[in-house]
Amino acid sequence: MTVEGLRRAGGWLRRRAENVIALMLAVMFLAFIIQIAFRYLLNFPIGWTSELTLIMWLWLVLWGAGFVLKESEEIRFDLLYWMVGKGTRRVMTIISAVALLALYLLSLPAVVDYVTFMKVQESSYLNIRFDLLYSIYVLFAVAVIVRYGWILRRALGGSAMEEEFDPTKTSSGV
Repeated sequence: MTVEGLRRAGGWLRRRAENVIALMLAVMFLAFIIQIAFRYLLNFPIGWTSELTLIMWLWLVLWGAGFVLKESEEIRFDLLYWMVGKGTRRVMTIISAVALLALYLLSLPAVVDYVTFMKVQESSYLNIRFDLLYSIYVLFAVAVIVRYGWILRRALGGSAMEEEFDPTKTSSGV
């Protein structure tokens, strides 16, 4: 497959990941509205809506951080990063990537072990096994490992890490 084909496939996958986030947000919103209607209009509080909202929030945050957010969209304190030259930024990127890769790679076996162990418990209202609920963290951790492996590869190769910061081009992401 060509580089252009890989870019097109990556763009398509990214758009599908965004579709999944939109679906999760819609489910979360509908569960919230149902919860309000049952509690305040019918005076009959129901618990499954609260549980579903929490599950969707957990999945939405980790799915989004793992598969939708670009590196430039991540929240970080980068004042010092932009005060130094390109060579120093490259070294900082390499050190950060190695540290994050080490932490995630070292913790991954324990994370997988714990998540698979959680099959013994279920959620209170929806009776969803906890290993299924928390499996999103394993996907998130693998996505972070792949992302920072790619960042490290680019930094070691000396390719352009990021364009210069331009405060006039920043946005809220909305």
